[in-house]
Amino acid sequence: MLDVEVIVASNRGPVSFALDTKNNPVVASSGGGLAGTLRRLLIGKGATWVACSMGEADTKAASSGLAGAGAGEGINLVMVNLDPGIYHMAYDTVANSTLWFLHHHMMDLSRAPRFGKRWMEAWKGYRDYNQAFAGEIAQVADNDACVLVQDYHLALLPGILAGIRPDLRCIHFSHTPFAAPDFFGVLPTAVGRELITAMSTAKNCGFHTEKWADSYRRSCISTGIDSPTTFVSSLGVDAGLLREEARSAKCSEAKSWVENVADGRRLIVRTDRMEPSKNVLRGLWAFDELLAEHPQWIEQVVFLVLTYPSRQNLPEYLAYASEVETTVDYLNDKWSTKSWTPVVLDLSDDYYKSLAALSLYDLLMVNPVRDGLNLVAKEGPLVNERNGSLLLSREAGTFGELSQAAIAVNPYDVGETATAVHKALLLDDSERASRSTKLEELASTRTPEDWLDDQLSQALA
Repeated sequence: MLDVEVIVASNRGPVSFALDTKNNPVVASSGGGLAGTLRRLLIGKGATWVACSMGEADTKAASSGLAGAGAGEGINLVMVNLDPGIYHMAYDTVANSTLWFLHHHMMDLSRAPRFGKRWMEAWKGYRDYNQAFAGEIAQVADNDACVLVQDYHLALLPGILAGIRPDLRCIHFSHTPFAAPDFFGVLPTAVGRELITAMSTAKNCGFHTEKWADSYRRSCISTGIDSPTTFVSSLGVDAGLLREEARSAKCSEAKSWVENVADGRRLIVRTDRMEPSKNVLRGLWAFDELLAEHPQWIEQVVFLVLTYPSRQNLPEYLAYASEVETTVDYLNDKWSTKSWTPVVLDLSDDYYKSLAALSLYDLLMVNPVRDGLNLVAKEGPLVNERNGSLLLSREAGTFGELSQAAIAVNPYDVGETATAVHKALLLDDSERASRSTKLEELASTRTPEDWLDDQLSQALA
């Protein structure tokens, strides 16, 4: 059990639910990503987790008591039921179509965003979404509980909670970058002030890197908040669990598939969500330039692109996915031979296939245009069996931690990326082994427990 009452607030819960053949709710799967990491840390600890109901199965799980029992894992799961229209405005229009793009500096400012009456109605929906979370937390929280608010979906929550439950010790943690003042200033003045004032009401605001914390502080100052409090805590990887999963039968089966794809050739791997910030297109363009400028790699290297669909209700994501698929087809039409397919694109969301690819790469490409952290850059070195190299964007949150041994690239520079790939593939065995050993050491420095402890320490300080 935890020494203090801990309440986690996030858009998604630690488990998902489905309806069985009798229309009864059952646990469908454990959450991945942030939710999966936090769930493992909180199992059996008596924590409460407040999350959004995602549909009929979640609603029935809540009413039946299945969710409240944390699906048998000792986590008290509280569901926030929202009108679908409010959820759409908060999650799709404001959080993912506006705040995500601003924090990643990806707005096409000649066209977007368009702040008018409809968007301001969506902002009200975002406020209602945050207020709904605050209402649930206010009801279930004991005096002086620690509330760990996760991510940009809930930026207003600390301010709202301060107004109704000032006894609660609230921490807000951002898993994305934070917009620099020039980008943050794109928001309507009143909206930007409301958002950043609410965040600064938290006892402290956490970020994965000092770079993102600095952007937040500077945006606060530009909005008139002079002394925002911040802390930096990079999320680590559970190396033991990851390696255990890499040794599993499921992963062994997936490794056979990866080895068949490589067919004895050098293997470049990337594994991401299909989204613009991950920079999949420039990675493909760089591979094209690699083959054009360094033809010795023709028929000698395979680029395995594992990228699963994300946010398919957003037109920007659908358009990006379509362009990725078209580009892969173009490259394969241009470069393929009778015995060689240069780019293999797999769109399945298959954890063990991704883990197998991380185990077997010669070069891992992680080239986001901007990324809050990027755990793949840590996971790869921890399980790779081939002294593989890491090509890492300077704009990835992990860059500061791994830069000593990674091969750095400007994510916007296709030519530099192609040259970096070429140099990585030419590294001798000694250099590969030295870099790989150092990467594994750096990636092991922090654990998920360290990250959770940092938040609790800040709440209790």
